[in-house]
Parts: sequence; structure tokens; C-alpha cells
Amino acid sequence: MGKKIKIIGAGIAGLSAGCYLQMNGYDTEIYELYDVPGGLCSSWNRKGYTIEGCIHWLVSSSPTDNFYYLWSELIDMKSIKFVDYEEYMRVEGKDGAVIRVFTDINKLEKEFLEKAPEDRELILEFTNIVRKFLKLKRPIEKAYETYNLIDTFKVIFKFAPYFKDFRKWSRISIQEYADRCKNILLKKTFELMFVPEMTILFLIMTLAWMHKKSAGYPIGGSLEFARLIEKRYLELGGKINYNSKVEKIIVENNSAKGIMLENGEKYEADIVISAADGYYTIFKMLDGKYIDKKIIDLYDNYETFPSYVQVSLGIARTFEDVPHLICFPLEKSLIIDEDSKFDYIGFRIFNFDPTLAPQRRTLITSMFLTSNYKYWCELREKNREKYKAEKERIAREVIEILENKYGNIKSNIEMVDVSTPATVIRYTNNWKGSFEGWLLTPKMGMKKIKKVLPGLKNFYMVGQWVEPGGGLPSSLLSGRNVAQIICKRDKKKFITIKK
Repeated sequence: MGKKIKIIGAGIAGLSAGCYLQMNGYDTEIYELYDVPGGLCSSWNRKGYTIEGCIHWLVSSSPTDNFYYLWSELIDMKSIKFVDYEEYMRVEGKDGAVIRVFTDINKLEKEFLEKAPEDRELILEFTNIVRKFLKLKRPIEKAYETYNLIDTFKVIFKFAPYFKDFRKWSRISIQEYADRCKNILLKKTFELMFVPEMTILFLIMTLAWMHKKSAGYPIGGSLEFARLIEKRYLELGGKINYNSKVEKIIVENNSAKGIMLENGEKYEADIVISAADGYYTIFKMLDGKYIDKKIIDLYDNYETFPSYVQVSLGIARTFEDVPHLICFPLEKSLIIDEDSKFDYIGFRIFNFDPTLAPQRRTLITSMFLTSNYKYWCELREKNREKYKAEKERIAREVIEILENKYGNIKSNIEMVDVSTPATVIRYTNNWKGSFEGWLLTPKMGMKKIKKVLPGLKNFYMVGQWVEPGGGLPSSLLSGRNVAQIICKRDKKKFITIKK
């Protein structure tokens, strides 16, 4: 084998980097703090139920999007059963009105116009731009860090019809667009579609993928999906060390030389790649020695995705005629913590994935975004009894809401699980308990973040902390791109071996 490369983190980015480097003759080894692959792309088991903790949809789940062929370099996509939702979500109003967010853009347009005719101009503007983005093919074959002049001109030519649209829509947040709605329920629908601080461009592209049936949910959930990439990495000759938290990156003469684990064990390397948390990597494992004004500004002034409290319920009954994602108003606000109060609640009802629950039973989850990660971490650390009591309180209130909505819930509860920001941090070490790294806001825009740090040789970063907006495709591409960068540096032709 070639150069020894140590990779920190067995999330999708770390596994991807490992796979492509193995394909190109490098000797890689991954060190992961937890005991399973996937990082934030995870599921966990409780009393016979598998709790889904990540994937709502997988971008490029079909050949209608060119990224599908990158996924196919690592896993057999044809072996995965994907569910393409007819409705992305359903939103109810206080007066009983309902808006269905169809994934087919023509049905969506019709629904929006029927339910909010006063917003006709706004609706048509939105649906027409989604239609335009149906034809977009992203330039993904080469890492932009390896572009030559011809590559650059090809991308410019290909993207020329979209430049103005990218510029316009990346500067408007979902919340700002929602505020333009005259219809109250349509406004609420936009706000609930995803994190409202994100750029509306994200929503436009997501609906374009869904219309093309290239944003399906993989039956089996997140951990099963991550294990497919883990399997590929191991088949390519890679090694994974679980329960192995890296504490320091060993540096000599401003060059990464290896890693040191929490238990003091040290391992040499020719190259170190961190697919771990960005803040922990830069300011803990490297002691903040390799930074500049841009990095300081990024970590001081840019928004991350929030953390969350998730209530998961295993219920001994089915919900055949209920939408898989439904949001409705509450009669009384639900208090999650002192900074997080909710007047609307959403339930994800996994009636579409029978693998997550025993027969004739259903997994239901409800996710509450919160930036108050410090409260939850301190509560767990300093007052474990109150921490447990707060989780139980939230679960009781959520169960009561579900009982009032559908009935026949309390008597059929078989499993209750509550995860908090403290849970996210314990199992992933992710800064602030964020569930996807940097938030793709208008301020962040299309910012490129370097995979290298100033003054440090033989070191790279991959994953959501160098890919604003996060998501699984960005993580895969991040790992693939760094493999290309290393191959170019070593004057090797980058190759891929199809699954």
C-alpha cells in the first residue's frame, strides 16, 4: 500500500474519504469515538423499535440526478428500496384549513393557488423557479481545488443560465419569503418546511429533487445506510477502530505526523484527515495554533444548525391513513426549555417503513429545534434527576397532544425515548449539538471553506464543517474531493472502482 493516512471520524465524510483513498492505493485507517459508523447519520434501538435520527430524504436517490452515480461508486443503489413521498408534509391551521405540500411541482402549485389565491403572484414565482432548477446538473466529477483553466470555463458555461438565480435566491431566507405571504397558513407552511433561517434556494432545490423523484427515503433508515458505506470501505481493505476518541493531532515542524487517542496511544501517519467536529479539530486537537482571521470570523460570527430534542414513541397500533409528516397548532404552547417554546408541533409517522417497528406497530417521532444546548448539557452534568424529569415531562406532554389528536395512544405506548442536545454531543462530539454544521443562511451564501488550515502541512478537513448546508451528499463529495486533492498532489491519476 501507499502512504499511511489516519482519518478521524467514521461519519459519511470519513468513510467516503477512506473508500476513495483505498481505491487509489493509500493505506487508510479510521478512528471513531462511538461504536457504530455514520456519525450524525444514525439510528438506535429501543425495545424492538429502531429510532430514526437523521435521514428525511436522500438527495440523488434515483438516476434522474447525476449525483446518483457517485453514490453508486460506493454502494449498490439498486439494492435499496426508496420511498418517494407524494406529500412532503401536511400543515393544518387553527381554523381547520389544510395545505398539502406535494412533491410534484404541478400539484403543489395547484394546491397553493387553491388554498391561498391572494398569493398567486408569489406562488407562481416560486413554482416557476423550481421548474427551472429541474434541469440543473451539478459539476461534481472533479474537486474545484483541482480545476485547471478549461475546467473553470466549462463550469462557468454550464452554470451561466443559473448565475442570476443563485445570486438572487441565495440572498433570501425562507423566513423572509414566508413573510411576503398574505395567507397566514401559507406563511406558516413555508416556515415549517425547514429551518426558516436557511436560504430559500435550499427549499427550491429540494423540491426540484423531490419532483424528479430523486429525494427518496431509504427503507431501513440511517444506520443501515451508513453500514452500507462501512461495508464498502472494509471490502476495499480499510480498517476502523471504534470507541477510539482522538484527543490530539501530532504535529512536528508544522506538519501533521499522526494522532493521539484519549487513552494516550499514538499512531504515526503521512497524512491526517479530520472528518470530526470542526471546532474540536481546530481549537482542541490542534490547540488553535493554525488559524487566521477568516477562521476566527467563521467560528465567531456564522450560524450553525441548531440542536434538538427528539421524542420518539413506539405505539402498538397502525396509522395507515395518516400523512407521514403532519404539523398542526397547539392549544397551549409546549415549553422545551427557557429559550424554546412551540405553538406548532410536527409528527413524523413512520407508517412507510415497516422495518423500524414490530408488526402492526408504528414508530412516531417529534423533533424540537433548540439552540440552548448549554442548558441541557449542564442539567445532565449537574442534576441528573432533574434532567431525567424534564425529559419525562416533555414526553408526557407530547403523548397527551398525540392522544388528543388521534386517540387510542396512551394505552398503546410500548416505547418512549427522549434525546437532547446533550445526547447529540455525547455520541457525536458535534459543536453546540448542531445536527448539520454550518447553516446555509443568506450571510453564508455560497461560501467556500478550505479543507486545509494555514501553516499546517499534510492535514485536511472534510465533512459538514467545510461544506455549508451539510447533508449526506455534501459529506460524500467532501471525502471524494479530498482524495482527488491528495492524488493530484502526489501526481497520481484519481480513479474510482465501481461497486
